[in-house]
Amino acid sequence: MPASQHQNPKSDIEISQTAKKRPILDIAREKLGISPENLDPYGHYKAKVSMDYIKTLKDKKNGKLILVTAISPTPAGEGKTTTTVGLTDALNHIGKKAMLCLREPSLGPSFGMKGGAAGGGYAQVVPMEDINLHFTGDFHAITSANNLLAALLDNHIYWGNSLNIDQRRVGWRRVMDMNDRALRHIVSSLGGVANGFPREDGFDITVASEVMAIFCLARNLDDLKQRLGNIVVAYTRDRKPVRARDLKANGAMTALLKDALAPNLVQTLEGTPAFIHGGPFANIAHGCNSVMATTTALKLADYVVTEAGFGADLGAEKFIDIKCRKTGLAPDCVVLVATIRALKMHGGVKKEDLKAENLKALEAGMSNLQRHVENVQKFGLPAVVSINRFSADTDAEIALVKEKCKSLGVEAFMADHWAMGGEGAADVAKAVVKVIDQGKAKLKLLYPDDMPLLEKVRTIAKELYRAKDISADKSVRDQLANFEAMGYGKAPVCMAKTQYSFSTNPDLKGAPSDFVIPVREVRLSAGAEFVVVICGEILTMPGLPKVPSADAIDVNAQGQIVGLF
Repeated sequence: MPASQHQNPKSDIEISQTAKKRPILDIAREKLGISPENLDPYGHYKAKVSMDYIKTLKDKKNGKLILVTAISPTPAGEGKTTTTVGLTDALNHIGKKAMLCLREPSLGPSFGMKGGAAGGGYAQVVPMEDINLHFTGDFHAITSANNLLAALLDNHIYWGNSLNIDQRRVGWRRVMDMNDRALRHIVSSLGGVANGFPREDGFDITVASEVMAIFCLARNLDDLKQRLGNIVVAYTRDRKPVRARDLKANGAMTALLKDALAPNLVQTLEGTPAFIHGGPFANIAHGCNSVMATTTALKLADYVVTEAGFGADLGAEKFIDIKCRKTGLAPDCVVLVATIRALKMHGGVKKEDLKAENLKALEAGMSNLQRHVENVQKFGLPAVVSINRFSADTDAEIALVKEKCKSLGVEAFMADHWAMGGEGAADVAKAVVKVIDQGKAKLKLLYPDDMPLLEKVRTIAKELYRAKDISADKSVRDQLANFEAMGYGKAPVCMAKTQYSFSTNPDLKGAPSDFVIPVREVRLSAGAEFVVVICGEILTMPGLPKVPSADAIDVNAQGQIVGLF
């Protein structure tokens, strides 16, 4: 058996810091054919690809698109980002020209519960510390653009409110890229006449901002500016929408985002080029890296590997029903990531008991993987299952997973990229190329544009989650009807729900069915051109856990960041 996870004594950050990185200008020139004058370097190992250069690529043929998704997440871990990195390295290892596209990590999870998000072991993107912290400042630009709009809105009300904005119907919230539960609900503008009119307000995390969603869906600078102008920030006293362009805000917001919109180029530990750009959350937004990065990568490589957030019921569904619907992109193959540990947890095993062989629990937990496979097939896409190897996996457990997958019409392969880099995922890479060469992908969207908004929600709930139905009170139904009357009836819906279960109960593992999905609230994202549907107890401003990751993060005597992951 090859080296496996938990057998390597080095932490992810130690592996990253001791790696020999190549100058990003060399990576760009040798691997992608991009000359130095078409890059804006951020130090030696990061660079933005110029927008002018990207325009010159429009007539080039697209490569093949591979979407990496996963089973429903568990505390045992699945390793989706690690697989995305390892698979791309593996494609290059077997002689293909491949690059990857990932989201930028948010500071909230980096200092909260999850830790860093740049892959792991010997399947990482580097420089890991930069990527997980301030990177190239994209998130700060998005935060600033969001909050500029909030400031201009309050300023307009202060100076006479010529648009007749109803202060009770201001929907635009401020954001920050940090988990801070104390800011979820606040009262702003206290302190007397000079500070404006007090009103209830609140903060979301930056990755939940509509500006983030727009940033990741914009095709170019003009599209970005137009979408920003379409943001509905409030309503007048006679219920008419007030948009960002009414406040003359979208030009200044675009100015803040102009440089950020160019994709960020970095590398893996094996020197594979990688775009890391944009980062909407997958449980409260659409969970994909930017359209700019994905479409540019497809012009530069023969194979592009990208990931969607969390399980296939959330990230992959939104990738297809929102990103593919809006851009014409279509995956040629889907890779579903799982671990035997996580499957046993879906079968009822507690985390502390996962190292013991348990075929009965594993078979029960396979129901979760089975449903995700079936859902991917509903979109008309062929799938390959990649099982991240752990040292405690037994031969009997591996055989059971492979046998069950075969009965579903998909092949499962063990992958050990965490310990071995691209070489450890070579079998997965060969299987993916074989599937793509068969040309069986025929993308089918889950619902048509002209389906009523409530029926789109019901379709996702029934078809993908296997819910019995949805529940929505009169206020939610009236709001959806109002969105349709405003002309947004053809918009896709972006489901915001827990990532840990097909239901809205995070403790309901495996493949539950016949439950009801409660729709608590709906929000219009007019600039992003989708409707956010908030189901169950989901937060757009997370809080920190009792012991946050921040407790372990520090800078040592040599000036190195430690404890990041």
